[in-house]
Amino acid sequence: MNFMIAFGLASVMLSIGMILRTKVPFFQNMLVPASVLAGLLGLLVMNSGWTLGADAALFTNIVNYLFTLTFISIGLTSSTLPQRPGYSAGKEIVRGSMGMALVWNMLYALTPVVGIIVILLIGGFFGMSPLYGLLVPFAFTQGPGQAAAFGTVFEQQYGIENAAMVGLTFAVIGFIACFLIGVPLAKYGLRKGLAKYADKGNLEGYVKRGYFSKEEKRDSLGRETVYAGNMDTMTFHFAVMGICFLMALGIAELISYIPLIGPSISGFLFVYGMVAGYIVKYVMRTFKIDHLLDNTFQTKITGWSTDYLVVTSFMAVQFSVIAAWAVPITILSVLIILITLVTVLYFGKRFGGEDDFSRTLGLYGSAIGTVPSGLALIRIVDPSLRSNTAVELGLMNLPMTMATFITVSAVLPIASGAVSYPVGMALLLAPIPVYLILLKVFRAWGKKTYDFQNPPEGEMAVETGQNKVI
Repeated sequence: MNFMIAFGLASVMLSIGMILRTKVPFFQNMLVPASVLAGLLGLLVMNSGWTLGADAALFTNIVNYLFTLTFISIGLTSSTLPQRPGYSAGKEIVRGSMGMALVWNMLYALTPVVGIIVILLIGGFFGMSPLYGLLVPFAFTQGPGQAAAFGTVFEQQYGIENAAMVGLTFAVIGFIACFLIGVPLAKYGLRKGLAKYADKGNLEGYVKRGYFSKEEKRDSLGRETVYAGNMDTMTFHFAVMGICFLMALGIAELISYIPLIGPSISGFLFVYGMVAGYIVKYVMRTFKIDHLLDNTFQTKITGWSTDYLVVTSFMAVQFSVIAAWAVPITILSVLIILITLVTVLYFGKRFGGEDDFSRTLGLYGSAIGTVPSGLALIRIVDPSLRSNTAVELGLMNLPMTMATFITVSAVLPIASGAVSYPVGMALLLAPIPVYLILLKVFRAWGKKTYDFQNPPEGEMAVETGQNKVI
């Protein structure tokens, strides 16, 4: 019953968030997703005491399960590159994807070091352990799902109390910063003529409203793959995901028996969920029945889980728990946001291509929120996704995933007390010179390709306030 109450509360918040997005001009102009508005409202409701039996601990568990389901859905979705005129998987795409990934990798390695240092300096005044600073990369560069997952591991394996809630708090701040800074940055670039594929009035219509009118063209949700008289297509997709979830639990159990590291890494259920998804998809492809999983519909399931993941993440934050640490959390968050913004703006201008401004936006959104957040910012300046940036944003996940294990392998020994802070920070910073060298190797760190003060001649400049082309 408590779970269904939590689901109902989250649904109410999402509905109100949808109304706010469609009716309040400020939210429309800032393109704030309904899930973020719903989360902020849910945050206030949950901390008002009116919870009807659903508490922060329950929402934290829901976040963990939704995150696992999201990765299962990603694993079940075939990876295919979009086909469009002029598209080719050439050097430009490799440079863009590797450039964004390597800068993201640097932030992923740097931010926990900043977290440790800041809380070492000021955390003692508030009774906050520097270990909480290790949660920063999972929250800011990966989002609420990772923050909750690693926070739970910190709690269960290392006895770090309320780690999941602190991680979710960082993630909430990151989501807010993504749109409060990212949207004005995108609009400023539009006015300066830095958006090659900008459209006159691209911020009007359904993009601004957040929904389609009856007359507007809409994409399909997918195709039926199972005869409804036998089983509904939606039922089949969720049944496969349920199988994958049980497989993920089994894989986690097997991993736990690995000597030394098994107990620590067995808690990453979302990773094993994605692996299970890949395995099931491979088996279905082998038996030539993979067509029963419709890619388009599967991505909608991913979107469904992501929306609920965002709102429940906000609702899992409990003011009474983090209030004592509000000052160090705020100071650290502001510093991380500034470091992320400065780093992205510096390297974003130097990737070496005509789409560098949209790459800057996509990288900022991904480094302070999630990859979908980065895509949302890209759509402001490239609503039809005619550039290669969206493809690059997807491809960069491979080198990002590889770097994730490098950083995690340094974070966990620090959290467990196996290594000291100085040694741990050295391990975290060690890969950064390699990332810088690789930026040069892939020619993704060169001269500026754009400048806010000196916009390129002949480009389209969109006056977003009056919707006219200059």
